[in-house]
Amino acid sequence: MPIRFDDIGNRLKAFRLGSGLSADEIANRLGISRTALYRFEKGELAKIETLEKLSELLSVSVPTLLGVGVEYIASSVAYFERMRQIEETSEHIIVLAGPISYLLASDAFDRALADVLRESLPDGYHGRARALAQVDELMAVLRQRKESYRRRQPGIVNLISATEMERFLRNGLVGRDDLPDATRAERRALARAEAAHFTAMMADEPIGVQIGIVPDTLPHTSFQIFRQPDRHLLALSPFRLGEQPNIRVGVAMITAAPEALALHEKMAKDLWARALKGPAAVAFMRERLERID
Repeated sequence: MPIRFDDIGNRLKAFRLGSGLSADEIANRLGISRTALYRFEKGELAKIETLEKLSELLSVSVPTLLGVGVEYIASSVAYFERMRQIEETSEHIIVLAGPISYLLASDAFDRALADVLRESLPDGYHGRARALAQVDELMAVLRQRKESYRRRQPGIVNLISATEMERFLRNGLVGRDDLPDATRAERRALARAEAAHFTAMMADEPIGVQIGIVPDTLPHTSFQIFRQPDRHLLALSPFRLGEQPNIRVGVAMITAAPEALALHEKMAKDLWARALKGPAAVAFMRERLERID
C-alpha cells in the first residue's frame, strides 16, 4: 500500500491535540516555525529527523505516526480527532459503540454531554485540571464530526446492545452515581428522550441509516469499521460517551490489517443477522420506554 502523506499529517494533528501542547509550543521545541508545522499537518513531507523528534515529543512511535501496522492512541481527544478525519472520506460506517452512537445522537444529547463528561472525572484525580480543559477540546472535535456526518451523510449501520440500552434508561445520562436526586431525575428524562429519538429514527427508516438492537451480549470494547473508496479501516476503542463515559483510561487502536478487518466484519455480520430490526426493533424500544414510564 503506498504511503499517504495526508494521513501522516492527520495523525500528527490528532496526536498534537491529544498532547495538550499548542502548535507554538511544539514548533518552538522543534526549532521550526508554526507555519512549517501546519504544512506537515497538511501532508507536506517532513525529514525523518523531524518525525523522530515529533514522535518523541508527542509520546508516540514513528511507526504509529507513519501508520505502519497499528496506530495506538492513549488520548480520547486524539482518538476522536482521528475518527473525524477518517469519517471525512468514508462512504459507509459500521458502529458498535454502547447504547448511543454519537453520530446519530440528538442535539439535546450534545448539549448535555459536556456536563456528563466533566462530572465523570473523579474529584481527587491528579490530572483533573488538564482533563477538564480537554473536555472542551473534545467537544469541539465531536461537533465537527457531527457537522461532517450531517453534511456528507455516509451510510451507517448502528448496532445497539439491548442490555446497555435498558441500563441507560434505568440509570440516565450520568457521568457518576453520586448525583443529587433531582439531577438524576433530569438525566433519566434525557436518556428516555434519547431512546425515543432513536426509536423514531428506526420507525422513519431514513435513507442510509440502519439500526439493529442486539438482544445478547456485546463486546465491552467498541469498534467501528470504515469503508473508504480505496481501503477499509478498523477502530477499536475503550473510550465511550454517554452513560458512565470513559475519556481518561485506555488505549484505542486503528488498523487496516486484513485479518483484523475480516474477523470484525464477520462479527458485525453475525450480530446484524441476530439483531432486531425494523418494526421488531421499534416494538422492543417502545415496550422498554413504556416500562420506564
